[in-house]
Amino acid sequence: MPKMKTKSSAKKRFKVTGSGKIKRKHAFKSHILTKKSKKRKLALTHSTLVHKTDERSIKQQLNLI
Repeated sequence: MPKMKTKSSAKKRFKVTGSGKIKRKHAFKSHILTKKSKKRKLALTHSTLVHKTDERSIKQQLNLI
């Protein structure tokens, strides 16, 4: 049997924490930043966890299941 490949797109976008949760970055922080408030841009800087309903599909893409 050949090895299972991970999805390159998922590999670039997600990291797995020590407890097995999946970290992600916020969207909407790449351009058109002049109209966004400083508070909003600062909040988008910090990473967050993937929602519980999406975790299964992302783990499949990363071959963790």
